[in-house]
Amino acid sequence: MELIAGVDEVGRGPLAGPVIACAVILPKEHSIKGLRDSKKLSKKRREELFPIIQEQAISIGIGESDVKSIDKINIREATFVAMKNALEQLDPKPERALIDGESLKDYHIPNEGIVGGDDKIDSIKAASIIAKVTRDNIMKEYSLIFPEYGFENNSGYGTKSHMEALEKYKATPIHRKSFKPVTSQMPTFDWLIENKRIEWIGIKLAALYLKKHKYKEIQITNEHPYSDEIHIECCKNKRNTFINVITSYNNNLERPQKRNLDESMKIFKNSLLKKSHDDNNSIFGQIHIELKKGGPKYHYTENIFLD
Repeated sequence: MELIAGVDEVGRGPLAGPVIACAVILPKEHSIKGLRDSKKLSKKRREELFPIIQEQAISIGIGESDVKSIDKINIREATFVAMKNALEQLDPKPERALIDGESLKDYHIPNEGIVGGDDKIDSIKAASIIAKVTRDNIMKEYSLIFPEYGFENNSGYGTKSHMEALEKYKATPIHRKSFKPVTSQMPTFDWLIENKRIEWIGIKLAALYLKKHKYKEIQITNEHPYSDEIHIECCKNKRNTFINVITSYNNNLERPQKRNLDESMKIFKNSLLKKSHDDNNSIFGQIHIELKKGGPKYHYTENIFLD
């Protein structure tokens, strides 16, 4: 049997978040009923089909281009990169690929662009569904860090409520700076200071840092029951991790003095130990973020066990 991959993407239009591509190889005879372009399916139906496709597919590959790539090389080229990455994830490798829309130029796997392919080819329909559910789940995770923007509902698209949040809270690091509605809403240092958002943005930057470093179940906390010094609760290697965030804005980056850092940790740990009922499975961490014009600088003291 010739192995043919169907490829589609989701996320060209949003103002925030990555573009996700998926490549799917389906068996010639499959029993998946109701495959359609993901945009023509309800959220419930997409989520029902997601595990069925995973079970019956010969192979599935996911590719992603983040906002930095989108801003650097433009959304069209970033989409092609995500598609190629998705194809590279397939095992076994396809003999050729059918791409929704344009073909992939200068690519080692023979491929053909199919206009409206997500309405015509089952493997492209399946790829559309997997890509959509995957991206929606990513945006749900971001919504825990940025609840102000409604990403769990709008997936980063420019809805009315999203545009209102952009105007009120300005753009985040996961917004696409090269998109015009975002370009006009970039926060300045003066704006952050004037609106008392230094600590606010620092905690969110710390949460993104943890996400990048493979922490899971990241949740920004307000008035945590264990201690008001806890700003983020997350998990790594099956251990609960409680994060204290220090945010500063200076011309020069300076680490907090070790004496002060140790004292802060001691106070925090004592407070946490008094209230936690799961001491043996808890780790303390502290992130110091220095906001600078060239980008934030991070100093993370991690894996401090509460003993």
